[in-house]
Amino acid sequence: MTIRLYNTLTRKKEEFQPLEEGKVKMYVCGPTVYNYIHIGNARPAIVFDTVRRYLEYRGYDVQFVSNFTDVDDKLIKAANELGEEVPVIAKRFIEAYFEDTGALGCKKADIHPTVMENIDTIIDFISALVEKGYAYESQGDVYYRTRKFEGYGKLSHQPIDELKAGARIDVGDKKEDALDFVLWKAAKQGEISWESPWGKGRPGWHIECSAMAKRYLGDTIDIHAGGQDLTFPHHENEIAQSEALTGKPFAKYWMHNGYINIDNEKMSKSLGNFVLVHDIIKEQDPEVLRFFMLSVHYRHPINYNLELLQNAETALDRIKTAYENLKHRKESSTDLADNNQEWLDKIAELKEQFISEMDDDFNTANGISVLFELSRQANYYLMEKNTAVQVIDSFLHQFEDFFEVLGLSLQAETELLDQEVEELIEKRIQARKDRNFQLADEIRDTLKEMNIILEDTPQGTRWKRGS
Repeated sequence: MTIRLYNTLTRKKEEFQPLEEGKVKMYVCGPTVYNYIHIGNARPAIVFDTVRRYLEYRGYDVQFVSNFTDVDDKLIKAANELGEEVPVIAKRFIEAYFEDTGALGCKKADIHPTVMENIDTIIDFISALVEKGYAYESQGDVYYRTRKFEGYGKLSHQPIDELKAGARIDVGDKKEDALDFVLWKAAKQGEISWESPWGKGRPGWHIECSAMAKRYLGDTIDIHAGGQDLTFPHHENEIAQSEALTGKPFAKYWMHNGYINIDNEKMSKSLGNFVLVHDIIKEQDPEVLRFFMLSVHYRHPINYNLELLQNAETALDRIKTAYENLKHRKESSTDLADNNQEWLDKIAELKEQFISEMDDDFNTANGISVLFELSRQANYYLMEKNTAVQVIDSFLHQFEDFFEVLGLSLQAETELLDQEVEELIEKRIQARKDRNFQLADEIRDTLKEMNIILEDTPQGTRWKRGS
């Protein structure tokens, strides 16, 4: 089976063939670290973490780079408002990013470069563009000659004359052309800045990713990814910069995730529906948020509200319950079953189906449907009179594989119990065996006071913490 992915550059699904067999170079645009990340930032973090996990599951060695924009107009504004230095604010929110995305099950990139640690690399990149005639200095700023790059607009599929200026700066008389975008900004009074051949200043937004991708991954990378909002101007400008410098394709495949709406409205500060991950995970299980995000194909828009999140929690609980029931049954299973191969074949078929769905442009929504079917088949199997350890182990292994690919946890709840609770549950089990129901009820009440809720099932006593 072969992975096929949708390439924004060609607007079609293509067979995935990395530049070097068995290896993948992947760059994902990270956030501007002036605040906690919002739910819109969380989606690409989760989506492309899952893409990375699946590529690794399929045997690829993935070199994964994701940057932080730690010098930017927004950071400078925040620094002025808070009376702090830009590096202090950036460091704080980089740490917050790792805390929030870690809670969402995202692995750290192999490299998380920042603008401030790559200033020399960026200056060298801009200098080379100036030497080649693709950039020019104007009153301390440096701009890119957009019309000089013949392929401009090929990612966003727009004729150059229909495009708007794509830089985070107002169009002024410093530019040769309104479409030109800034590579280097002359320093303003009191702003953080660095020495350069054009005077003190700091990098523009678009140049950082071109410079860092080249430094850490080379002239051409396999996958460049980010949110749909980055297609133009950010990624379009990256292509122009990088390909003008190297004369080589910048990225073979471009991947973009869809937008997030809040209660069917576009998320924005002006509408008051701006949702920070830091706030959500104080009230909601971050793993449920990840499961919810993956329940919709990454290229499709997704609508977020608490009711939908609660539905996702119920669905995830059902899957985990099937897994826990298998673990409980394993302790009493024998090798007396006579239909082991039939069940092993069913499990193998579900594995192949999961791979087939994920191979089709990383379709996690359909992959989760296979996970539900695995749960359903597991529940059917547990209705058998005789169950075999071999089959249960196969079920458990498949659950664990699927969960690992999706970045979800199957940590056994019993591991979360402290010794006191374990002892009380054992005493209650013994009391029920002794038909001392009064004592059993008293222990249940004690556990309830400890916010432990018990559930007696055919597979044994289950528990969960109360909300």
